Amino acid sequence: MKASVLERFKSQGRSILAEVEAKEVLREAGIPVNETLIARTREEAVSLGMKLGFPVVLKIVSPDVLHKTEAGGVRLNLSGPEQVGEAYEKIMAGILERYPRARVEGVSVQRMVSGGTEMIVGMTKDPQFGPMLMFGLGGILVEVLRDVCFRIVPLTEIDARDMITGIRGYPLIRGFRGSAPVNEDAVVDVLMKLSDFIDGHPEIEEMDINPLMAAGNGVIAADARIVLAPKA
Repeated sequence: MKASVLERFKSQGRSILAEVEAKEVLREAGIPVNETLIARTREEAVSLGMKLGFPVVLKIVSPDVLHKTEAGGVRLNLSGPEQVGEAYEKIMAGILERYPRARVEGVSVQRMVSGGTEMIVGMTKDPQFGPMLMFGLGGILVEVLRDVCFRIVPLTEIDARDMITGIRGYPLIRGFRGSAPVNEDAVVDVLMKLSDFIDGHPEIEEMDINPLMAAGNGVIAADARIVLAPKA
């Protein structure tokens, strides 16, 4: 029987799974993700951008840079090879200047996901109740509005739907002032699959998908992070 992605990372003694690795785990859990590849040189970044199709996004891959955007480690909507190459150089130079001791693995390359509503789905462990799933508006809104709700894992479908309708920003999900509504069934499916996956993998200590891009035709995890319990 083929070992799971999570088992492979555990056997390597990994504790923090950054975007590329976390998306492998999410894909195994049945969560839609956009293909994300690692480039370690300017030429490789350009080649991967051409392979995936423009526009693309570049993000720094480093266990020592947690807040990629604030660190200047993200470049969006790159529409051609020249822009990708320049963005790669600027990201690397900026990170090395700000974090000279950072361990840098390269940059991630992925198709630009546009349109829809940014959401966040997360998981943390409460000392009393155990794993708890979080849902709310994502992107920078989660930091500004903190419009989120929590439920204990495992969820029922009623729990999942209550989480969606329970945030103050629910009108944005339903469609507000002419904006297209989100496919709520697709969001419920993500919450239920994550609940089942987390319930079956107690070694997961923390998780966040931010943003989970949601539109009328479905959802896709655009960024993610997973923290595993230290290897005993």
